[in-house]
Amino acid sequence: MRKNNILITGGLGFVGFNLYKFLKNKKYNVYCLDKNKKNLKKLKLQKQKKIILGNFLNFKLVKKIIKEKKIDVIIHTGAITQVLDGINYPLETYHNNIQGTVNLLESIRTINKKIVFIFSSTDKAYGELKKKEYIESDLLKAQYPYDLSKSSSDLICQSYSKYYDLKVGIIRCGNIFGPLDFNEGRIVPDSLISILKNKNIILRSNGKLKRDYIYINDVCNAYFLLMKKLVKNKKKLRIYNLGSKYNFSVIQLVNKILKIMKNSKTKVIIKNFSKKELINQKLNYSKIKRELKWSQKNVFEKSLAETISWYKKNFYLFK
Repeated sequence: MRKNNILITGGLGFVGFNLYKFLKNKKYNVYCLDKNKKNLKKLKLQKQKKIILGNFLNFKLVKKIIKEKKIDVIIHTGAITQVLDGINYPLETYHNNIQGTVNLLESIRTINKKIVFIFSSTDKAYGELKKKEYIESDLLKAQYPYDLSKSSSDLICQSYSKYYDLKVGIIRCGNIFGPLDFNEGRIVPDSLISILKNKNIILRSNGKLKRDYIYINDVCNAYFLLMKKLVKNKKKLRIYNLGSKYNFSVIQLVNKILKIMKNSKTKVIIKNFSKKELINQKLNYSKIKRELKWSQKNVFEKSLAETISWYKKNFYLFK
């Protein structure tokens, strides 16, 4: 029995490329679709035939790839992912994140409804936390542009599954960290690169914002388990929170980074210019543990040390 042909959108991004490597190690036939030429060069993948340079907003290209590569599973990680980008460029964010998702779902609907679709959602799709934890049945009440683009896409995925009988999986994940994240707008890469460049760490918030932090290897495993379940099981729609037992404020996280790096010289400067972000987020992830037998295997301090080690070795990529 052959293994599934998988297409990962945003395959040169942080989650996408780590997932690409993870699934390749398990001997799946994996293709990546991404428009990011810079990451293509950084990762030295120009000659890789299974890395397709292109945009999922190109509906004809998406359909062509699905047909020619006989795709069985699409994992949609591609998106404009930064909160501030969403605030500054709402039109581009909504168009990219929502229309791109519709393009992929519509391609499946018109080509082959048996194709499994997995959508990379976020805890931010829920909006501001009004209780101890989010659960999967909570209403999506996002307000900020990036958050709303994700909750809208999340709901559209559910609609396509229910009304067009598609197999859809949705993972609403907390803050992910680990190697191969080139996005310096995120707190872990930004802090590490600042330290390595002997610069102060600038916090755009007041440092009190709390998030779940989860290592990329645990995230990849969750996508893998969800994919296997969707392929083998008849149930059409599966939605899971992917949270963490590690829930920290921004300042707590930065202090942990400084401690592991044994750095007492770098100053943390709180600018607090970003007022339009969620204050507290916490995911209840008992459902994914129960139904997919997923578990958080990576210890935070060790995972953070591994991440720091990767950035030290690959610091030349950020100069």
